[in-house]
Amino acid sequence: MKVAFATTDGINVDEHFGRAGMFVVYELTTDAYKFIGIRKFADGRDKEVESTKGSGLIHDVKVEAKVSRLKDCKIVYMTEIGGPSASRLIKRGMMPVKVKEVVSIEESLQKLSEVLKKSPPPWLKKAINE
Repeated sequence: MKVAFATTDGINVDEHFGRAGMFVVYELTTDAYKFIGIRKFADGRDKEVESTKGSGLIHDVKVEAKVSRLKDCKIVYMTEIGGPSASRLIKRGMMPVKVKEVVSIEESLQKLSEVLKKSPPPWLKKAINE
């Protein structure tokens, strides 16, 4: 199962979904995880998404393009996400996960790995088995 992390530095989950210029992607199994690659949307913040906020269809198209490039990821971590963007992820079978404060990607992967080994919730069991 692939997991994406909204990040500014490739080390921490520290960015809002819409303005994230970069997501790092890992492959996670019940036994291990490994770095797959970077999905880059912009240098720094994604100003195309940010600048179109409140512009209706133009903004929707920009956000949908981001969701489409992450569609192979079952879980997407971020610090914040708007309701419409969260809904887009969920409709594609992706689970948005908001962290309350900046946390390392490594720590997030370790915690998720532990949940997989113990007693994952039904949605996570389904995602790992797909």
